[in-house]
Amino acid sequence: MVLCLITRVPCRCRCPVTSRCLGGPEWAEPRFTLAAQCRVVATLLLCVVASLSNSCVLVSVWRARGLASHLRPLLLSLAGAHLMGALLVMPMDAAWNVTVQWRGGAVLCKVLCFLKLLCMHASAHVVIVISLDRQHAILRPLHALNAHQRNRRMLATAWALSVVLATPQVRHDVDFTQCATHGSFSQRWQETLYNMFHFSTLYVCPLVVMVWCYSCILLQIQPWRKSPNRDLSETMQNIIPKARMKTVKMSVVIVLSFVVCWTPYYLLGLWYWFQPEVLRYTPEYVHHGLFVFGNLNSCLDPLIYGFYSPSFRAGLRQCCGRRQSGATGTRGLGQSPGRGKKSPRDEHELESMSPEHGRENSSYICAKYLQYYSPVHYV
Repeated sequence: MVLCLITRVPCRCRCPVTSRCLGGPEWAEPRFTLAAQCRVVATLLLCVVASLSNSCVLVSVWRARGLASHLRPLLLSLAGAHLMGALLVMPMDAAWNVTVQWRGGAVLCKVLCFLKLLCMHASAHVVIVISLDRQHAILRPLHALNAHQRNRRMLATAWALSVVLATPQVRHDVDFTQCATHGSFSQRWQETLYNMFHFSTLYVCPLVVMVWCYSCILLQIQPWRKSPNRDLSETMQNIIPKARMKTVKMSVVIVLSFVVCWTPYYLLGLWYWFQPEVLRYTPEYVHHGLFVFGNLNSCLDPLIYGFYSPSFRAGLRQCCGRRQSGATGTRGLGQSPGRGKKSPRDEHELESMSPEHGRENSSYICAKYLQYYSPVHYV
């Protein structure tokens, strides 16, 4: 049980909690201490907040008529993964800490472990898909017609990979005293290797992909302001600064939320994996606090991807019955404010441009794309 308070990898145990497992330090019997009580309260609060916020995202996205078809499955998958964790994993974790000893039996423990890992992998992989989709839309706007099929293929791969990576949690038959990892591996290095693998797939890979995608977007936008074509430069002067600043803000918030929520959590986990004796000197409230802090990401994602966009707030008000007047209208998540319709001149310009006209024309088309689908409203 103690390891599960440090690492994000769900796990099982076949040895008593008071025995020495895999050459590690001797474990004391867990108790429902004040730190554990605070963890239960915080977990239940996060469960309520995450359930409400992700449910609002699901309802708003489902009812948003102006939302582009290729955006809908992305937001639905992300909110669905977080909602599954909030409704299934968090309550069971809170109940486990209240009862101290795992009393759900081997089958329920396997289900809990499988769902934990499935939710974490699914949310991490969907974030990767969203990052790749945003990068592809900005860098290759002429391929937007294939976005729907491309996103569905990537989402299918992401969910299938999540199921495969979570399946080992239900294959090992042992007698459970606690729903933890101790004793599930014959050698200590096997447990460390297993934890490092999931550390790479759950933290390192998503972070690297996010930083790479958003860096490519910013690098692609920046050179447009230095175009030698005067007309192109004037067009960029009005379009790019706003789109670039919105992209910068959104990118910084997305990456920082991921780093802030999971970096301290994994630092202590890495420390323990290579130096198990650290558990003797680390206060109990640190373990509980980092576990709860990691779950905070389930509440932040819907705020970032949803409430950050004015169009989402308009859609949420519509879902709640607060419809706007016909003069202002309600914008969908896929539309930028004030950019609902293109003028005939703009449509003619976009249709007349083709990749054969050179780099400047391609940049102009990208600028026009950003004008109507700025990165903030895109996601």
